Amino acid sequence: MNDASLTPPPGVIVVFSDIWCSFAHIGIHRLHTTRARLGLENQVSFDLRAFPLELLNDAPSPRPGTDSEVGRMASLAPAAGWQLWQAKDWLYPSTMLPALEAVQAVKEQSLAASEQLDLGLRRAFWAESRSVSNRKVILDVAAETGVVDVAALASALDDGRARRTLSDQAAVARTERVNCSPHLFLPDGSDHPNPGIEVRWEGAYGVGFPVIEFDDPKIYEEILLKAATG
Repeated sequence: MNDASLTPPPGVIVVFSDIWCSFAHIGIHRLHTTRARLGLENQVSFDLRAFPLELLNDAPSPRPGTDSEVGRMASLAPAAGWQLWQAKDWLYPSTMLPALEAVQAVKEQSLAASEQLDLGLRRAFWAESRSVSNRKVILDVAAETGVVDVAALASALDDGRARRTLSDQAAVARTERVNCSPHLFLPDGSDHPNPGIEVRWEGAYGVGFPVIEFDDPKIYEEILLKAATG
């Protein structure tokens, strides 16, 4: 995978992100809702790629970090779905790699199917406290989308056919071309890291909390319209 692959064809937005990332949860939610509001569901697709924080940081994402983000980030996009973790502590995901791999595997079926699985997994984690690192939970979420061929996904997870893709995307995420989760790349060659949001941290990550300096969700209208026209 090279830099050229970061410039998609007209009608596609490349999105690097992690499911663990609250900023990506907001970004993906805004992409979907703005696309629907503009009536562009048949004109714009999302090519979702992994920005696996645990590989980039050589460690799982700390739960205190995600916990500290819920209240602050939920106020920006409450309809995305949020809650503090409600399940047993030992069910909290220790990895997002199986879920990220599943999203890549479903691209064999269609970008639309991968979009819906990705969206479902994000909501399952952030809003429903489900252990999305678990194979059965991933397959359950896939079934709930109503568009994913669950048997085909199970087969893909069994033979690991998307694992190489996930590793390749992680390698690109490590380069200076991809800065954060989410980072969007458009057909005109432009790119948008964490669109519309400027944030700083008060205290260390996992100890302090994020402070939102600026938020402009209208940028997603511009992004989607540019992608639709190429």
